[in-house]
Amino acid sequence: MAYNDFRMDNQWLPFTPNRSFAQDPRVFVAADGMHFTTHDGRQVIDGISSLWCVGAGHNRKSINEAIKAQLDTLDYATAFNASNDKAFRAAEMIAAMAPGDLNKVLFCNSGSEAADTSLKVALAYHRARGEGHRNIFIGRERGYHGVNFGGMSVGGIPANRKVYGAALLPRVDHMRFIHDPVNHAYIHNQEPVWNEDILLELENRILPLHDPSNVAAVIVEPVAGSAGWYIPPQGYLKRLREICDKHGILLIFDEVITGFGRLGTAFGADFYGVVPDMINFAKCVTNGVIPMGGVICSDRIYDTMMGAHGSAPGHAIEFFHGYTYSGHPVACAAAIATLELFQQENLFARAGEMGPVLGDAARSLIKGLPNVIGIRSLGLAVAVELAPVAGLPGKRAYDVFLDCFHKGVLVRNAGDNLVFAPPYIVERSHIETMVGTLADAIRRAA
Repeated sequence: MAYNDFRMDNQWLPFTPNRSFAQDPRVFVAADGMHFTTHDGRQVIDGISSLWCVGAGHNRKSINEAIKAQLDTLDYATAFNASNDKAFRAAEMIAAMAPGDLNKVLFCNSGSEAADTSLKVALAYHRARGEGHRNIFIGRERGYHGVNFGGMSVGGIPANRKVYGAALLPRVDHMRFIHDPVNHAYIHNQEPVWNEDILLELENRILPLHDPSNVAAVIVEPVAGSAGWYIPPQGYLKRLREICDKHGILLIFDEVITGFGRLGTAFGADFYGVVPDMINFAKCVTNGVIPMGGVICSDRIYDTMMGAHGSAPGHAIEFFHGYTYSGHPVACAAAIATLELFQQENLFARAGEMGPVLGDAARSLIKGLPNVIGIRSLGLAVAVELAPVAGLPGKRAYDVFLDCFHKGVLVRNAGDNLVFAPPYIVERSHIETMVGTLADAIRRAA
Protein backbone atom coordinates (compact mmCIF):
# COMPACT_ATOMS: atom_id res chain seq x y z
CA MET A 1 0.00 0.00 0.00
CA ALA A 2 1.46 3.34 -1.01
CA TYR A 3 1.79 6.09 1.55
CA ASN A 4 -0.76 8.26 -0.27
CA ASP A 5 -3.42 5.64 0.47
CA PHE A 6 -3.27 6.58 4.16
CA ARG A 7 -5.56 9.31 5.42
CA MET A 8 -4.17 10.92 8.58
CA ASP A 9 -7.06 13.28 9.24
CA ASN A 10 -8.89 11.11 11.75
CA GLN A 11 -6.55 9.15 14.02
CA TRP A 12 -5.37 10.94 17.19
CA LEU A 13 -2.11 9.18 18.13
CA PRO A 14 -1.50 8.34 21.82
CA PHE A 15 1.56 9.65 23.69
CA THR A 16 2.71 11.28 20.45
CA PRO A 17 3.42 14.88 19.43
CA ASN A 18 0.78 14.75 16.70
CA ARG A 19 1.77 18.04 15.07
CA SER A 20 5.33 16.81 14.62
CA PHE A 21 4.16 13.40 13.41
CA ALA A 22 2.06 14.97 10.68
CA GLN A 23 5.22 16.55 9.28
CA ASP A 24 7.23 13.32 9.50
CA PRO A 25 4.90 10.28 9.45
CA ARG A 26 6.21 6.93 10.65
CA VAL A 27 3.84 4.21 9.46
CA PHE A 28 4.46 0.46 9.75
CA VAL A 29 2.79 -1.88 7.27
CA ALA A 30 4.47 -5.23 8.09
CA ALA A 31 6.76 -6.94 10.59
CA ASP A 32 8.79 -10.13 10.79
CA GLY A 33 11.35 -11.30 13.30
CA MET A 34 13.36 -8.28 14.44
CA HIS A 35 12.20 -5.88 11.73
CA PHE A 36 9.34 -3.62 10.71
CA THR A 37 8.59 -2.62 7.14
CA THR A 38 7.55 1.00 6.75
CA HIS A 39 5.02 2.48 4.34
CA ASP A 40 7.88 3.61 2.10
CA GLY A 41 9.48 0.17 2.00
CA ARG A 42 12.29 0.60 4.53
CA GLN A 43 13.39 -1.98 7.12
CA VAL A 44 13.55 -0.77 10.74
CA ILE A 45 14.97 -2.84 13.61
CA ASP A 46 12.47 -3.10 16.46
CA GLY A 47 14.83 -2.11 19.26
CA ILE A 48 12.06 -1.82 21.86
CA SER A 49 9.99 -5.00 21.39
CA SER A 50 7.34 -2.58 20.15
CA LEU A 51 6.91 -1.00 23.60
CA TRP A 52 8.19 -3.95 25.67
CA CYS A 53 5.62 -6.36 24.18
CA VAL A 54 7.08 -8.55 21.44
CA GLY A 55 9.45 -10.77 23.40
CA ALA A 56 9.46 -13.62 20.90
CA GLY A 57 9.83 -11.42 17.83
CA HIS A 58 7.28 -10.55 15.19
CA ASN A 59 5.11 -12.83 13.07
CA ARG A 60 5.58 -16.03 15.05
CA LYS A 61 3.66 -18.70 13.18
CA SER A 62 2.64 -20.81 16.19
CA ILE A 63 0.94 -17.81 17.82
CA ASN A 64 -0.74 -16.81 14.56
CA GLU A 65 -2.03 -20.35 13.98
CA ALA A 66 -3.38 -20.59 17.54
CA ILE A 67 -5.34 -17.39 17.01
CA LYS A 68 -6.73 -18.56 13.67
CA ALA A 69 -7.77 -21.91 15.13
CA GLN A 70 -9.48 -20.20 18.07
CA LEU A 71 -11.41 -17.87 15.79
CA ASP A 72 -12.73 -20.89 13.91
CA THR A 73 -13.75 -22.58 17.19
CA LEU A 74 -14.92 -19.97 19.70
CA ASP A 75 -14.55 -16.35 18.72
CA TYR A 76 -15.93 -14.73 21.87
CA ALA A 77 -17.87 -15.65 24.97
CA THR A 78 -18.96 -13.58 27.94
CA ALA A 79 -16.86 -13.79 31.07
CA PHE A 80 -19.79 -13.03 33.38
CA ASN A 81 -21.46 -16.11 34.90
CA ALA A 82 -19.61 -18.22 32.32
CA SER A 83 -16.10 -18.75 31.01
CA ASN A 84 -14.20 -20.55 28.26
CA ASP A 85 -11.73 -23.40 28.15
CA LYS A 86 -8.78 -21.30 26.96
CA ALA A 87 -9.16 -18.88 29.88
CA PHE A 88 -8.81 -21.75 32.37
CA ARG A 89 -5.74 -23.08 30.57
CA ALA A 90 -4.07 -19.67 30.29
CA ALA A 91 -4.70 -18.97 33.98
CA GLU A 92 -3.25 -22.37 34.88
CA MET A 93 -0.06 -21.70 32.90
CA ILE A 94 0.39 -18.19 34.31
CA ALA A 95 -0.17 -19.35 37.89
CA ALA A 96 2.35 -22.17 37.39
CA MET A 97 4.98 -19.59 36.39
CA ALA A 98 4.23 -17.19 39.25
CA PRO A 99 6.23 -17.38 42.50
CA GLY A 100 5.03 -18.51 45.91
CA ASP A 101 1.31 -18.87 46.45
CA LEU A 102 0.28 -16.50 43.65
CA ASN A 103 -2.23 -18.87 42.07
CA LYS A 104 -5.37 -16.86 41.28
CA VAL A 105 -5.53 -14.94 37.99
CA LEU A 106 -7.94 -12.07 37.26
CA PHE A 107 -7.89 -11.26 33.54
CA CYS A 108 -8.30 -7.82 31.99
CA ASN A 109 -7.07 -6.16 28.80
CA SER A 110 -4.08 -3.95 29.58
CA GLY A 111 -1.55 -2.92 32.16
CA SER A 112 -3.63 0.13 32.99
CA GLU A 113 -6.63 -2.06 33.79
CA ALA A 114 -4.39 -4.42 35.76
CA ALA A 115 -3.25 -1.55 37.97
CA ASP A 116 -6.78 -0.46 38.80
CA THR A 117 -7.84 -4.08 39.30
CA SER A 118 -5.09 -4.71 41.85
CA LEU A 119 -6.01 -1.56 43.78
CA LYS A 120 -9.65 -2.65 43.92
CA VAL A 121 -8.61 -6.13 45.06
CA ALA A 122 -6.62 -4.55 47.88
CA LEU A 123 -9.58 -2.50 49.10
CA ALA A 124 -11.97 -5.45 48.84
CA TYR A 125 -9.56 -7.79 50.60
CA HIS A 126 -9.11 -5.53 53.62
CA ARG A 127 -12.84 -4.96 53.82
CA ALA A 128 -13.42 -8.71 53.71
CA ARG A 129 -11.07 -9.20 56.65
CA GLY A 130 -12.80 -6.51 58.71
CA GLU A 131 -10.34 -3.69 58.08
CA GLY A 132 -12.22 -1.58 55.57
CA HIS A 133 -10.57 1.53 57.00
CA ARG A 134 -7.41 0.54 55.11
CA ASN A 135 -7.89 2.76 52.07
CA ILE A 136 -4.58 4.57 51.60
CA PHE A 137 -2.24 3.61 48.76
CA ILE A 138 1.47 4.29 48.55
CA GLY A 139 3.27 4.49 45.22
CA ARG A 140 6.61 5.93 44.24
CA GLU A 141 7.84 9.08 42.57
CA ARG A 142 8.21 8.59 38.80
CA GLY A 143 6.40 5.27 39.04
CA TYR A 144 4.17 4.38 36.12
CA HIS A 145 1.01 2.31 36.51
CA GLY A 146 -0.93 3.11 33.37
CA VAL A 147 -3.33 5.84 32.37
CA ASN A 148 -6.53 5.03 34.29
CA PHE A 149 -7.32 7.22 37.26
CA GLY A 150 -6.32 4.68 39.89
CA GLY A 151 -3.01 3.92 38.21
CA MET A 152 -2.26 7.58 37.64
CA SER A 153 -3.00 8.29 41.29
CA VAL A 154 -0.48 5.81 42.65
CA GLY A 155 1.89 6.62 39.81
CA GLY A 156 4.36 9.44 40.14
CA ILE A 157 4.67 10.78 36.61
CA PRO A 158 4.61 14.60 36.87
CA ALA A 159 2.94 15.17 33.48
CA ASN A 160 -0.03 13.02 34.53
CA ARG A 161 -0.35 14.74 37.86
CA LYS A 162 -0.06 18.19 36.28
CA VAL A 163 -3.01 17.72 33.94
CA TYR A 164 -5.27 15.31 35.83
CA GLY A 165 -4.37 16.06 39.44
CA ALA A 166 -7.77 17.44 40.38
CA ALA A 167 -9.41 14.08 39.68
CA LEU A 168 -6.83 11.71 41.19
CA LEU A 169 -7.49 9.61 44.28
CA PRO A 170 -7.01 11.72 47.41
CA ARG A 171 -5.64 9.15 49.86
CA VAL A 172 -2.35 8.40 48.14
CA ASP A 173 1.26 9.10 49.08
CA HIS A 174 4.56 8.47 47.32
CA MET A 175 7.97 7.18 48.32
CA ARG A 176 11.10 8.86 47.02
CA PHE A 177 12.60 7.80 43.71
CA ILE A 178 15.22 5.07 43.50
CA HIS A 179 17.93 6.72 41.40
CA ASP A 180 21.10 8.47 42.58
CA PRO A 181 22.40 10.36 39.51
CA VAL A 182 25.67 11.28 41.23
CA ASN A 183 26.89 7.94 42.56
CA HIS A 184 25.03 5.56 40.24
CA ALA A 185 24.84 7.28 36.88
CA TYR A 186 26.43 4.22 35.27
CA ILE A 187 25.06 0.84 36.32
CA HIS A 188 25.77 -2.28 34.27
CA ASN A 189 24.07 -5.59 35.04
CA GLN A 190 24.13 -5.06 38.80
CA GLU A 191 22.12 -3.61 41.65
CA PRO A 192 23.38 -0.24 42.91
CA VAL A 193 24.58 -0.20 46.51
CA TRP A 194 23.44 2.86 48.44
CA ASN A 195 25.06 4.28 51.54
CA GLU A 196 21.64 5.08 52.99
CA ASP A 197 18.37 3.24 53.48
CA ILE A 198 15.96 5.19 51.28
CA LEU A 199 13.04 3.28 52.77
CA LEU A 200 13.59 4.96 56.13
CA GLU A 201 11.34 7.74 54.86
CA LEU A 202 8.56 5.21 54.37
CA GLU A 203 8.97 3.84 57.88
CA ASN A 204 9.73 7.05 59.73
CA ARG A 205 7.62 9.65 57.91
CA ILE A 206 5.02 8.33 55.45
CA LEU A 207 3.60 5.46 57.49
CA PRO A 208 3.47 7.38 60.79
CA LEU A 209 1.82 10.30 58.98
CA HIS A 210 -1.09 8.16 57.80
CA ASP A 211 -0.85 5.45 60.49
CA PRO A 212 0.09 2.05 59.04
CA SER A 213 -3.29 0.61 60.03
CA ASN A 214 -4.91 2.81 57.37
CA VAL A 215 -2.65 1.71 54.50
CA ALA A 216 -4.08 -0.84 52.06
CA ALA A 217 -1.16 -1.45 49.71
CA VAL A 218 2.20 -0.36 48.37
CA ILE A 219 2.63 -0.61 44.60
CA VAL A 220 5.97 -0.46 42.77
CA GLU A 221 7.61 -1.58 39.56
CA PRO A 222 10.52 -3.92 40.39
CA VAL A 223 12.50 -1.87 37.86
CA ALA A 224 11.11 1.55 36.97
CA GLY A 225 10.60 0.86 33.28
CA SER A 226 8.53 3.62 31.75
CA ALA A 227 10.47 6.36 33.54
CA GLY A 228 13.67 5.17 31.87
CA TRP A 229 14.86 1.80 33.27
CA TYR A 230 15.90 2.80 36.78
CA ILE A 231 17.23 -0.04 38.94
CA PRO A 232 16.39 -0.29 42.67
CA PRO A 233 19.11 -0.33 45.31
CA GLN A 234 20.41 -3.67 46.49
CA GLY A 235 18.01 -5.19 49.03
CA TYR A 236 15.35 -2.52 48.40
CA LEU A 237 12.50 -4.86 47.44
CA LYS A 238 13.25 -7.35 50.24
CA ARG A 239 13.22 -4.52 52.74
CA LEU A 240 9.95 -3.25 51.28
CA ARG A 241 8.46 -6.72 51.70
CA GLU A 242 9.53 -6.78 55.35
CA ILE A 243 7.97 -3.37 56.04
CA CYS A 244 4.69 -4.38 54.43
CA ASP A 245 4.59 -7.65 56.38
CA LYS A 246 5.28 -5.81 59.64
CA HIS A 247 2.24 -3.57 59.17
CA GLY A 248 -0.21 -5.89 57.38
CA ILE A 249 0.09 -3.95 54.12
CA LEU A 250 -0.29 -5.66 50.74
CA LEU A 251 2.66 -5.43 48.33
CA ILE A 252 1.85 -5.14 44.62
CA PHE A 253 4.51 -5.58 41.94
CA ASP A 254 3.60 -3.93 38.65
CA GLU A 255 5.35 -6.31 36.25
CA VAL A 256 3.76 -5.17 33.01
CA ILE A 257 7.30 -4.55 31.73
CA THR A 258 9.45 -6.92 33.82
CA GLY A 259 7.05 -9.87 33.57
CA PHE A 260 7.62 -12.77 31.17
CA GLY A 261 11.34 -12.72 30.61
CA ARG A 262 12.76 -9.21 30.41
CA LEU A 263 15.15 -9.85 33.33
CA GLY A 264 15.96 -13.40 32.25
CA THR A 265 13.39 -14.83 34.65
CA ALA A 266 9.63 -15.33 34.51
CA PHE A 267 9.04 -12.28 36.73
CA GLY A 268 11.04 -9.57 38.42
CA ALA A 269 9.86 -11.16 41.66
CA ASP A 270 11.96 -14.20 40.76
CA PHE A 271 14.95 -12.09 39.82
CA TYR A 272 14.92 -10.29 43.15
CA GLY A 273 13.77 -13.24 45.26
CA VAL A 274 10.75 -11.39 46.67
CA VAL A 275 7.18 -12.70 46.58
CA PRO A 276 4.58 -9.90 46.51
CA ASP A 277 0.88 -10.33 47.27
CA MET A 278 -0.12 -9.46 43.71
CA ILE A 279 1.60 -9.22 40.33
CA ASN A 280 0.20 -7.05 37.54
CA PHE A 281 0.99 -8.29 34.04
CA ALA A 282 0.30 -7.51 30.37
CA LYS A 283 2.42 -6.85 27.24
CA CYS A 284 4.64 -9.94 26.65
CA VAL A 285 2.00 -12.42 27.85
CA THR A 286 0.55 -12.53 24.30
CA ASN A 287 3.72 -11.32 22.54
CA GLY A 288 1.78 -8.09 22.01
CA VAL A 289 -0.39 -9.71 19.33
CA ILE A 290 -3.73 -9.24 21.13
CA PRO A 291 -4.41 -7.05 24.19
CA MET A 292 -4.38 -8.90 27.49
CA GLY A 293 -3.56 -7.99 31.05
CA GLY A 294 -4.22 -9.40 34.47
CA VAL A 295 -3.47 -9.64 38.15
CA ILE A 296 -2.07 -12.74 39.85
CA CYS A 297 -3.27 -12.82 43.45
CA SER A 298 -2.13 -14.89 46.39
CA ASP A 299 -4.24 -17.75 47.68
CA ARG A 300 -4.56 -15.82 50.94
CA ILE A 301 -6.30 -12.91 49.22
CA TYR A 302 -8.66 -15.16 47.30
CA ASP A 303 -9.47 -17.41 50.26
CA THR A 304 -10.14 -14.42 52.50
CA MET A 305 -12.57 -12.89 50.03
CA MET A 306 -14.35 -16.19 49.45
CA GLY A 307 -14.52 -16.93 53.17
CA ALA A 308 -15.98 -13.53 53.97
CA HIS A 309 -18.99 -14.48 51.88
CA GLY A 310 -19.40 -17.91 53.40
CA SER A 311 -22.74 -17.03 54.97
CA ALA A 312 -23.96 -14.99 52.00
CA PRO A 313 -26.53 -16.36 49.53
CA GLY A 314 -25.07 -18.58 46.84
CA HIS A 315 -25.88 -16.08 44.09
CA ALA A 316 -23.94 -13.23 45.77
CA ILE A 317 -20.92 -11.90 43.84
CA GLU A 318 -17.77 -11.91 46.00
CA PHE A 319 -15.80 -9.30 43.99
CA PHE A 320 -17.84 -6.73 42.10
CA HIS A 321 -15.40 -6.14 39.26
CA GLY A 322 -14.58 -7.29 35.73
CA TYR A 323 -14.40 -6.32 32.08
CA THR A 324 -16.39 -7.31 29.01
CA TYR A 325 -13.28 -8.87 27.51
CA SER A 326 -11.81 -10.47 30.65
CA GLY A 327 -10.33 -13.80 29.60
CA HIS A 328 -11.23 -13.30 25.94
CA PRO A 329 -10.83 -16.73 24.29
CA VAL A 330 -8.74 -15.45 21.38
CA ALA A 331 -6.44 -13.50 23.69
CA CYS A 332 -6.10 -16.53 25.94
CA ALA A 333 -5.25 -18.72 22.92
CA ALA A 334 -2.55 -16.21 22.02
CA ALA A 335 -1.23 -16.27 25.60
CA ILE A 336 -1.10 -20.07 25.68
CA ALA A 337 0.82 -20.21 22.40
CA THR A 338 3.15 -17.42 23.51
CA LEU A 339 3.99 -19.03 26.84
CA GLU A 340 4.57 -22.37 25.12
CA LEU A 341 6.89 -20.69 22.62
CA PHE A 342 8.84 -18.97 25.40
CA GLN A 343 9.38 -22.38 26.99
CA GLN A 344 10.16 -24.31 23.80
CA GLU A 345 12.83 -21.84 22.70
CA ASN A 346 14.10 -21.12 26.23
CA LEU A 347 13.68 -17.43 25.52
CA PHE A 348 13.79 -16.18 29.10
CA ALA A 349 17.28 -17.62 29.48
CA ARG A 350 18.23 -16.15 26.13
CA ALA A 351 17.13 -12.72 27.31
CA GLY A 352 19.34 -13.18 30.35
CA GLU A 353 22.28 -14.12 28.14
CA MET A 354 21.87 -11.28 25.64
CA GLY A 355 21.32 -8.62 28.30
CA PRO A 356 25.00 -8.26 29.22
CA VAL A 357 25.86 -8.16 25.51
CA LEU A 358 23.54 -5.18 25.07
CA GLY A 359 24.86 -3.49 28.20
CA ASP A 360 28.49 -4.05 27.20
CA ALA A 361 27.86 -2.56 23.77
CA ALA A 362 26.20 0.54 25.21
CA ARG A 363 28.96 1.09 27.71
CA SER A 364 31.67 0.57 25.10
CA LEU A 365 30.23 2.70 22.29
CA ILE A 366 28.22 5.39 24.10
CA LYS A 367 29.84 6.20 27.44
CA GLY A 368 31.80 9.43 27.10
CA LEU A 369 29.86 10.75 24.11
CA PRO A 370 28.64 14.37 24.19
CA ASN A 371 25.72 15.02 26.57
CA VAL A 372 25.62 11.43 27.87
CA ILE A 373 25.21 11.62 31.66
CA GLY A 374 24.24 8.04 32.50
CA ILE A 375 23.83 4.49 31.22
CA ARG A 376 21.80 1.85 33.07
CA SER A 377 21.48 -1.78 32.03
CA LEU A 378 19.89 -4.82 33.65
CA GLY A 379 18.36 -7.82 31.94
CA LEU A 380 17.68 -7.25 28.26
CA ALA A 381 17.24 -3.49 28.49
CA VAL A 382 19.50 -0.47 28.58
CA ALA A 383 18.82 3.23 29.06
CA VAL A 384 21.08 6.05 27.95
CA GLU A 385 20.40 9.33 29.73
CA LEU A 386 21.17 12.63 28.04
CA ALA A 387 21.61 16.07 29.51
CA PRO A 388 18.44 18.04 28.72
CA VAL A 389 18.41 21.08 26.50
CA ALA A 390 17.93 24.10 28.75
CA GLY A 391 14.24 24.94 28.91
CA LEU A 392 13.29 22.09 26.56
CA PRO A 393 13.29 18.82 28.53
CA GLY A 394 13.05 15.77 26.31
CA LYS A 395 13.91 17.56 23.06
CA ARG A 396 17.42 16.16 22.71
CA ALA A 397 16.22 12.59 23.18
CA TYR A 398 13.32 13.15 20.78
CA ASP A 399 15.67 14.45 18.10
CA VAL A 400 17.91 11.41 18.57
CA PHE A 401 14.89 9.09 18.36
CA LEU A 402 13.89 10.63 15.01
CA ASP A 403 17.44 10.39 13.70
CA CYS A 404 17.69 6.70 14.65
CA PHE A 405 14.34 5.92 13.04
CA HIS A 406 15.44 7.43 9.75
CA LYS A 407 18.61 5.35 9.96
CA GLY A 408 16.60 2.13 10.44
CA VAL A 409 16.50 1.64 14.23
CA LEU A 410 13.53 2.11 16.58
CA VAL A 411 14.62 3.33 20.02
CA ARG A 412 12.29 4.60 22.75
CA ASN A 413 12.62 8.16 24.02
CA ALA A 414 11.38 8.53 27.60
CA GLY A 415 11.98 12.05 28.81
CA ASP A 416 15.71 12.55 28.35
CA ASN A 417 16.37 8.81 28.23
CA LEU A 418 16.80 6.60 25.18
CA VAL A 419 15.91 2.98 25.86
CA PHE A 420 16.59 -0.29 24.05
CA ALA A 421 14.55 -3.35 25.05
CA PRO A 422 14.70 -5.66 22.02
CA PRO A 423 12.91 -8.97 21.47
CA TYR A 424 14.58 -11.91 23.16
CA ILE A 425 15.55 -13.34 19.75
CA VAL A 426 17.95 -10.43 19.18
CA GLU A 427 21.33 -11.34 17.69
CA ARG A 428 24.71 -9.73 18.35
CA SER A 429 24.63 -8.19 14.89
CA HIS A 430 21.34 -6.47 15.71
CA ILE A 431 22.78 -5.11 18.94
CA GLU A 432 25.85 -3.76 17.15
CA THR A 433 23.64 -2.00 14.60
CA MET A 434 21.25 -0.64 17.21
CA VAL A 435 23.87 0.72 19.57
CA GLY A 436 26.12 1.96 16.77
CA THR A 437 23.23 3.84 15.19
CA LEU A 438 22.30 5.40 18.53
CA ALA A 439 25.91 6.44 19.17
CA ASP A 440 26.13 8.14 15.77
CA ALA A 441 22.84 9.95 16.35
CA ILE A 442 24.01 11.22 19.75
CA ARG A 443 27.14 12.62 18.12
CA ARG A 444 25.09 14.37 15.45
CA ALA A 445 22.79 15.89 18.11
CA ALA A 446 25.70 17.38 20.05
